[in-house]
Amino acid sequence: MAVSSSRFAVPSPQRRPVVPWLAVSVVAAAALLSACSKKDAAPEPVRAVKLLTVGEAQLESTREYAGDVRARVESRLGFRVAGKITRREVELGQHVKAGQVLARLDARDYQLGAEAARAQVSSATTQRDLAQANAQRFRALRAQNFISAAEMERYEASLKAAQATLDQAKAQLSTQSNQENYTLLLADVDGVITGVDAEPGQVVAAGTPVVRIAQDGARDAVFAVPEDRRSSIRMGQGVKVQPWSDASQTIAGQIREVAASADAATRTYQVKAALQGGQLPALGSTVHVWPEGTGAANGAVEASVIKLPTTALRQDGGGGQGTAVWVYDPATSTVRLQPVQIATADGNEAVIASGLKPGMQVVATGVHVLNPGQKVTIYRDKYAKAGKEPDASASEADGRPQQGATGAAEAGK
Repeated sequence: MAVSSSRFAVPSPQRRPVVPWLAVSVVAAAALLSACSKKDAAPEPVRAVKLLTVGEAQLESTREYAGDVRARVESRLGFRVAGKITRREVELGQHVKAGQVLARLDARDYQLGAEAARAQVSSATTQRDLAQANAQRFRALRAQNFISAAEMERYEASLKAAQATLDQAKAQLSTQSNQENYTLLLADVDGVITGVDAEPGQVVAAGTPVVRIAQDGARDAVFAVPEDRRSSIRMGQGVKVQPWSDASQTIAGQIREVAASADAATRTYQVKAALQGGQLPALGSTVHVWPEGTGAANGAVEASVIKLPTTALRQDGGGGQGTAVWVYDPATSTVRLQPVQIATADGNEAVIASGLKPGMQVVATGVHVLNPGQKVTIYRDKYAKAGKEPDASASEADGRPQQGATGAAEAGK
């Protein structure tokens, strides 16, 4: 019997449309892309800045150097023989007199050497006395022609040899006695102990420094000058010296020594000025030194220049322009970089050689957070009294000199 195949045919599944799924995928991708897209950058904040109005001020050229007081002669004393230090008799800063014992060595070996030398002197003395007695007896025999002249000369030579041996033994004893005495380190002059280089128990060689002593008497103010000012210092030039601890005292001095070569580490030249007068500062005291003829002393005023605080300076500003400042443009309330040239320093301020003119307004602080063309606002002190316009004369109220740039309160105008 034939069976129709249509009864067992399995109907094929219906295919679902793909259009709705494709639409959903596109929407999801668009949403994902929109979520990953970069947001617009926040606008840069408008910063408040303190301004300084550029003006001319007096250059207070002091040419002041810092130095210290030292003795004219400072010696490093050491033993003249080698040995072990058994005792140190002085302390740092102690005043000593000439002949005072400073330190001691173990002298046992030198004492034994001195005793041996004394024994040699005793032996040589005995030999000399025997030769002298023989010579006297044979002189009497020679006078009677009982011995020949040659025999007499032999006894005379023996006496001379014995005397020479005795002299040698005495010299050796003197040397050994000196060696024993050298185990005591004595002060040569009156002075102050300024350094101790060896301690008890240490074995030192002959000549090793043990203590340093600054001799009483003349004193110097010692200071260093840089290479660019070396030519302004000369022998015999007068100086004014002021102790750091007593600003009311001024001491006259005269330069007596200028180093011929610069120090290998600091590249400065050491200068010594002899201090004059009766009451001089203590050794090691810090002093201020003003050489005459190298600039104004004690804050005297010289030329008018433009000065700015170091906080207003920016290094490598504007892409390698070197030193620059931010100049404020009141028309657009923006800042721009202005390259400047630094001439020198005057205290804590920089002296501007070129790049600025009086009347310009520059940013006083925070120069590292600004960008060219950035909009800024002027900082106003909320504690300042309303309607009061501070000016540069306010800085003179406390006795301070007027600066080349008006104070930050100027920004509140």
